Amino acid sequence: MGIPVKLEVFEGPLDLLLHLIDKNKIDIYDIPIVEITNQYMEYIRNMQKEDLNVMSEFLVMAATLLDIKCRMLLPKEVNEEGEEEDPRAELVEQLLQYKMYKYMAYELKDRQLDADQILYKVPTIPEEVMGYVEPVDLDLLLGDLTLKKLNQIFKDVIKRQEDKIDPVRSKFGTIEKEEVPLPVKLSYVEDYARSHRRFSFRQLLEAQKSKMHIVVTFLAVLELMKLGTIRVEQEETCGDIMIDSLI
Repeated sequence: MGIPVKLEVFEGPLDLLLHLIDKNKIDIYDIPIVEITNQYMEYIRNMQKEDLNVMSEFLVMAATLLDIKCRMLLPKEVNEEGEEEDPRAELVEQLLQYKMYKYMAYELKDRQLDADQILYKVPTIPEEVMGYVEPVDLDLLLGDLTLKKLNQIFKDVIKRQEDKIDPVRSKFGTIEKEEVPLPVKLSYVEDYARSHRRFSFRQLLEAQKSKMHIVVTFLAVLELMKLGTIRVEQEETCGDIMIDSLI
């Protein structure tokens, strides 16, 4: 009958290695790889994990430890700078980074617990206090101000307003209203009809010099059609509109 062994739960292989280092009070920069590897292998032999993905992570670390153990038995390798390479260097760097992040997680957790103990109260200031306005001391406000100084301040303000240039409106030109009386345009269209007898509506509009002239010319044509002075016809859809003079 086997002896039941209660194992601690670790978050990953690096967490287990840090536990073994702390337990044995080992210098992380000088890890006795043989001793740590033996303890690590003993632990994973006693592991009973249903999650194969988690178990595989521990096995990968076990293979890494065995590889480092074998490299420690061989002559030390020399890098390009002539310095001996420590097979444990990469593992030590991983352990240091993991340890740093782990302690940072503990610190954030402590801050979260401390924050749960802090309560905030919504400010409830009476309306009388919110609406209070400190009275103005006119003597203190005016001080040594005199009518002469006030007059000078007023002149300076007015001068700044007169010298102020609007960056947008200053570039506007003068807008003049264009007057195009309908009676004048009626006479113009009548004279045009007498001189041309038959002409296109497009030809009449192209002779105008502005949009306002075009609009009033169109109104004049409608008025002359109503009076029977001209006749308008269009032989096909979207074709030219022809105007015949009946004068």
